[in-house]
Amino acid sequence: MIKNIVFDIGNVLAGFHWQDYFHSFGYSDEVFEQLADATVRSAVWNEMDRGKMSDDELIAGFIANNPAVEKEIREIYANMRDMIVRYDYAGPWLRELKERGYGVYIISNFGETAFAECQGALDFLSEADGAIISYQVKLVKPDHEIYHLLCRRYGLEEKECVFIDDTAKNVEAAREIGMKGIVFHNLARAKEELEAILR
Repeated sequence: MIKNIVFDIGNVLAGFHWQDYFHSFGYSDEVFEQLADATVRSAVWNEMDRGKMSDDELIAGFIANNPAVEKEIREIYANMRDMIVRYDYAGPWLRELKERGYGVYIISNFGETAFAECQGALDFLSEADGAIISYQVKLVKPDHEIYHLLCRRYGLEEKECVFIDDTAKNVEAAREIGMKGIVFHNLARAKEELEAILR
């Protein structure tokens, strides 16, 4: 019996619109691709979510990936507030599930600076019964331990949880430790798949 719904944040409850954010600076297509490869698409970005590197270390890592776009790297890192966009359905969806008696939880890969700067788009977090944010625990999805940590911290049984994430490997990891899983494509489809599991 499912008792808890566990959500990812990025592109599930709020939009991770880094492409739009980068384009807002007016960079050429060539610079955009170089900047993306040096930052969001790089292994260093995952380390930002892991929370074990300082901002200075992260910026240095991005610059080391491609020194030619150092100026642009510093520009995008100076204020990441506009990288995350509120989804208006997030709060109502969580409230609806809670009113039906389900526990509602969050597991999200998020860096400390971005998390702090994007709070305006994350106001739905107050609706959750608990959350694991990667930088705070020095773990990132799809490491099995981050899912187990959620369950230990909040007294949940893995088999009683459904995990919803837009990244297939993160959902597969949740399934491997005993949770049900849904790969998020859009709200209507996710709700349909969730209701099929809950029935």
